[in-house]
Amino acid sequence: MTTNIPKLVAPAGSLRALILAIDAGADAVYLGLKNATNARNFAGLNFDNTQVREGVAYAHARGRQVLMALNTYADARDEAPWHQAVDAAAALGADALIVADSGVLAYAHAHHPEMRLHLSVQASATSYSAIEYYRQRYGIQRAVLPRVLTLQQVQHVIRNTSVEIEVFGFGSLCVMVEGRCALSSYATGQSPNTAGVCSPPSAVQWEERSDGVEARLAGVLIDRYGPQESRGYPTLCKGRFKVGESELPDYALEDPTSLNTLALLPQLAASGVKAIKIEGRQRSPSYVAGVTRVWREALDSLARGSRFSVQPAWQSELGRWSEGQQSTLGAFDRPWR
Repeated sequence: MTTNIPKLVAPAGSLRALILAIDAGADAVYLGLKNATNARNFAGLNFDNTQVREGVAYAHARGRQVLMALNTYADARDEAPWHQAVDAAAALGADALIVADSGVLAYAHAHHPEMRLHLSVQASATSYSAIEYYRQRYGIQRAVLPRVLTLQQVQHVIRNTSVEIEVFGFGSLCVMVEGRCALSSYATGQSPNTAGVCSPPSAVQWEERSDGVEARLAGVLIDRYGPQESRGYPTLCKGRFKVGESELPDYALEDPTSLNTLALLPQLAASGVKAIKIEGRQRSPSYVAGVTRVWREALDSLARGSRFSVQPAWQSELGRWSEGQQSTLGAFDRPWR
């Protein structure tokens, strides 16, 4: 029987998504406030204090946890919103803070020493020495690894730190090391690491044409869609461009595809990974429920100790929610290494 079964951490962009995630079997949910302190700062998403309080009560009544994402970098001209968010999370009963900025970590460590601290993926800590620095300095208890490490590199980190390690198991991929993206700021003048969103809504433009729709970011054409073609939220890294002598535009930087590590679950568990994270606070409650349910079933199957195999029904359900209806193991599996 597998002795280490990772915790399942699900996204909650709304109270409805939080409830569905808990009901589908998430061990913890992560959420953010309605401001620039979190990296999914979209209009219509996230929580006010009343909703956080209600969500915490719902989760705690069922023995689950709520993690507050304060995972953008504080504005050096005014750190007060980030400090206030730390205070609010403590007052509202959050079980842990997910933080990227060292100044915010320092504030939380000094003013709320009882609060559990998780190092956000936005901190871009890819080595055990970086993670140990944050542990020694700020007392972090968990670190979320960027999606650029191979399985062997993840195992190397785990062997050399006492900090719990959390990895992404499913969801959208980022072409950059998280926390280091400059594409959006180049086009819009707003950094996703402080504004809290890859493509600021104020910079997104949809232009209807007779032959379809053009998507622009701060005036930069990044894609064209046919009249019946589905379209996602426009980001530069997943735009289609003509490169060199190509006649037709194609995905020059990254294809729309989702990370899906379900097949690696036994290896991740055996390596000592303490938590599996589902990406997608910006996705629908139905996405949250469907993906969480599959991963709960998979983790429970692993816990039973029988020979683990990925069920076709699991892959079929995850395929419904994958970007472009395709998935990849990403950096976890690099055949050329």
